[in-house]
Amino acid sequence: MDISPRQIIELARLGLEEEIVNSKTVWICASCLACTVNCPRGFDLSKVMEAIRLLTLRKNIDHVRPEDIPLQERSELPQIAMVSGLRKFTG
Repeated sequence: MDISPRQIIELARLGLEEEIVNSKTVWICASCLACTVNCPRGFDLSKVMEAIRLLTLRKNIDHVRPEDIPLQERSELPQIAMVSGLRKFTG
């Protein structure tokens, strides 16, 4: 992650949407709830990350385009990885 979950909350509080969307943190988040369990303020960070992803995806901004992935690499990837990755990273 290039930005910590604490920094994501701070950027959101400041209204710096572009910095959040351009970071990899929101897209790398696996929603494992580890940060939520450890958050001293009780924020449900996995829900925040999911909300940011959904708001970004509603703008139809693709972060991954299938045609940009080399054909050899696409053929070796498990189908479930492709489906989940494209659902998460494309609008």
